[in-house]
Amino acid sequence: MLKIVPTDGALGADIEGVDLKKVDDATFAKIEDAWHDNLVLRFRGQDLDDDSLADFSRRFGVLDMAPTGRGGTPFDPGRPEITVLSNIVVDGEAVGALGNSELVWHQDMTYNELPPKASLLYAMEVPESGGDTSFYNMYKAYETLPEDLRARVKGLSCKHDATRTSSGELRHGYEESYTHEARPGAVHPFVIRHPASGRLALFLGRRPNAYVPGMPEEEGDALLDELWAHINDGPHAWTQNWRVGDLVIWDNRCALHRRNGLDPKSRRLMHRTQVRDEARPVAAWAS
Repeated sequence: MLKIVPTDGALGADIEGVDLKKVDDATFAKIEDAWHDNLVLRFRGQDLDDDSLADFSRRFGVLDMAPTGRGGTPFDPGRPEITVLSNIVVDGEAVGALGNSELVWHQDMTYNELPPKASLLYAMEVPESGGDTSFYNMYKAYETLPEDLRARVKGLSCKHDATRTSSGELRHGYEESYTHEARPGAVHPFVIRHPASGRLALFLGRRPNAYVPGMPEEEGDALLDELWAHINDGPHAWTQNWRVGDLVIWDNRCALHRRNGLDPKSRRLMHRTQVRDEARPVAAWAS
């Protein structure tokens, strides 16, 4: 008896009455439609191990390997498709990535030519407070752009930085600094057309070290600052307050996310998978 219960925010819905270890094709079709409609789905009270998390994730497509940077290794070499996100330290060694860092708005791995289309995050340990994840609707971000700013981004692209994580840490194998032209990363359109919904969405990745090719640096930075101010001042968000057993999937093509502050003395442990897209982001006005 699957039930779809939208949040009262700008995106997101709870999916009730389903055990993610026992999803048949008809049920999955309803889940996928709800995902396209709501951008973010939450399944509460799930009991998943890495096998069942990976099996459900593969329903959406081929899984990416966990991002480790050049020369890096996954936290569990036996499960390279599972990213461990945690602030827990055991005998001086971090159990997972990102630690206690407060994250900026971002989309996952848009520094790749083929970014993931979906991210799935499963809560195993959560603090009493803090460590919540907010999501931002990038359809609405585009639809509410001031008319002059919408005209300015038409046909333009942005270079997305590959060298640092969303917590600002330098990835393994990269230099501390680059010129914008030499900085590793992928170039994607500012506005894309979603392949399933056909709707237009801003596609920004993240602000730090972003670059507008073909535009003077000061002018490009000013444009990027205006776009991100539109996001940071905007209302089109919803926040997930985590419980153990929550599984959340979001559409990486049309939703930003960020985590809020986290007490270093608390414990937070999440396992994440990411689903590979079938094609590169397509410019909104491409033929």
